Amino acid sequence: MDNFDTPGRPSRDAALLPDTGEPGFGVYVHWPFCAAKCPYCDFNSHVRHQPVDQERFASAFLKEMAAVRALSGPKTVTSIFLGGGTPSLMKPETVSAILDGIARHWHVPAGIEITMEANPSSVEAERFRGYRAAGVNRVSLGVQALDDRDLKFLGRLHDVADALKAIRLARDIFPRMSFDLIYARPDQTVEQWERELKQAISYAVDHLSLYQLTIEEGTPFYGLHKAGKLIVPDGEQSAVLYEATQEITAREGMPAYEVSNHARPGAESRHNLTYWRYGDYAGIGPGAHGRLTRGPEKIATATERKPESWLDMVERDGHGILDEERLGYEEQSDELLLMGLRLREGVDLARWQQLSGRDLDPKREEFLLEHKFIERIGNSRLRCTPSGMLILDSVVADLAC
Repeated sequence: MDNFDTPGRPSRDAALLPDTGEPGFGVYVHWPFCAAKCPYCDFNSHVRHQPVDQERFASAFLKEMAAVRALSGPKTVTSIFLGGGTPSLMKPETVSAILDGIARHWHVPAGIEITMEANPSSVEAERFRGYRAAGVNRVSLGVQALDDRDLKFLGRLHDVADALKAIRLARDIFPRMSFDLIYARPDQTVEQWERELKQAISYAVDHLSLYQLTIEEGTPFYGLHKAGKLIVPDGEQSAVLYEATQEITAREGMPAYEVSNHARPGAESRHNLTYWRYGDYAGIGPGAHGRLTRGPEKIATATERKPESWLDMVERDGHGILDEERLGYEEQSDELLLMGLRLREGVDLARWQQLSGRDLDPKREEFLLEHKFIERIGNSRLRCTPSGMLILDSVVADLAC
């Protein structure tokens, strides 16, 4: 029997289960709506000027869960993540219905991590308490900057005062919290970033996601950058900012456990570890992706991205899945390498060898070892060094050949 106070509502007071080091099974639910579209964002997020029919969407989420449950088979959930978009635009009742549905379709023990993304501009204490009552025990805030000028540049609807209010509320209401910052912003110096990062760490968070500003095709920033109207730090300056990030967070007790993610020991994101350890996860909602193991294959699922089209598909067909790609062992081994080398703990070599059916190319491995881009952890694991993390894509490409 599932350990719930009431159906669909994990015990609020249950201690977080320890990280076993196993990949686990996560459930990701995508809420695709935002109050505004940020100019750097290429996520599947949409602005609607009329109220969203949350009851109708919640019902569709539950229908799609049933279809995904048929693909996954019985599973014990190790984490749930409500992402977006802006999930904090959902009513607490919608969140409760979603968590209730997950509990009906899979086994959900007490004490698993249940994360919700939130934007400071949509944060209210009453809503936060409603999410907590529904079972959410971790919040991830999209702060992005602690500078009002840069928040405006990034198209955010909140200012620093809003961000600090949201951080205080989250810290008071949820057992665990994280927030995101974007660095390598135009004209940002190392000294400015160091001050901002130390300020962020001082707010007693246990997890930070620190991303370099990237210019993604199809975004407003892409057009400005191509026209020469938006200048971002070059590769050398970005590397200096990255190295400063690693040094400061390590010194302050929040070392990187993944390329862009930092945590105090034990506060690593369990859900994201499932991705990086190449575990299975169910993807529910518009534009959601999943990985589900069935025998020797992994099924890569992808749903319709446009919210209204997804909704029509689910109501008609029971799901919005557009693609079910069968991944063979070689494709799985490549994905395992791509994801696992992002982690400080590295890749389980025995698992990679079992999937790929071969050993690493000794010449390529020796070259990367000699140049200190990778290192062995005993005989069982392989990881990137800090230098290797700067050229991660190249390291992965070399080892996968």
